[in-house]
Amino acid sequence: MYPWQSWYRLLTEMDRFLRIEKLLGHDKTAWLQARSVTIVGVGAVGGYALEGLARAGIGRIRLVDFDVVGISNINRQLHALDSTQGMLKVEAAKKRVLDINPRCEVEALPLFANQDTIPEILRPRPDLLIDAIDSLSSKIALLASAYRQNIPLVSSMGAALRTDPTKIVVDDLLKTKKCPLARRLRKKLRQNGVGAGITCVYSTEEIDFDYGEPEEYAQRGPSPHHQGRPRRLLGSLPTLTGIFGLIVANTALYTLLAGYEGPGSPGSLSAQLEPEEIEAGNQ
Repeated sequence: MYPWQSWYRLLTEMDRFLRIEKLLGHDKTAWLQARSVTIVGVGAVGGYALEGLARAGIGRIRLVDFDVVGISNINRQLHALDSTQGMLKVEAAKKRVLDINPRCEVEALPLFANQDTIPEILRPRPDLLIDAIDSLSSKIALLASAYRQNIPLVSSMGAALRTDPTKIVVDDLLKTKKCPLARRLRKKLRQNGVGAGITCVYSTEEIDFDYGEPEEYAQRGPSPHHQGRPRRLLGSLPTLTGIFGLIVANTALYTLLAGYEGPGSPGSLSAQLEPEEIEAGNQ
């Protein structure tokens, strides 16, 4: 390799997140690159949330999902392609992230989230947790555990059956309305001593849905991590699940930035000084 080629590669690497730096500044961009995020559920919503975080330069990402890519995933899941059929979703998603940012540290955990695996999922403690799973019992256990450990988190409620993107809202779980999944979660989490403080993305769109026994089940491919749980087949659009996921990612980014500690942060010396004091110090 000629010397100029090494220099060119360095310049192009610096340009990878140039637009992020132009918006947020160098220090906040570097802050995001030093953060760790765990995403539980790498399906329709989780896949798009992952895409947003990877393209924002998050430095360490742990992916948790026991499922494999199936043909019925293609309509809405970003990493579901003909070429990825039968792959573990976490492995397909990891490959995509490394194509976006080879420097990202990506860990793929093919685990089903439950009381037994959640301690492993949350160890070491991430800077932020994204919950994008659709199993009610797993969701309750994960959110309760993260809440007790004071782990910042963003949880996605149901995106299936929705058609109106203008109805998507970000709010505390306890303030949600018109979302059947959120209603069930609120009740169960209160019984587990969980209060305010869980940020969620949900839709206020009216839907006709209840949590009765599923009438039909999704076909699942062979997987050593198959849990045998029934899954109700719900209609969904790639547009709505994608928008859900990107809003989850955007909320996660600004939750991480709220913890920024550096020049210009609320607790920094520069933020406490008057402009004339800063100018005098620069002379």
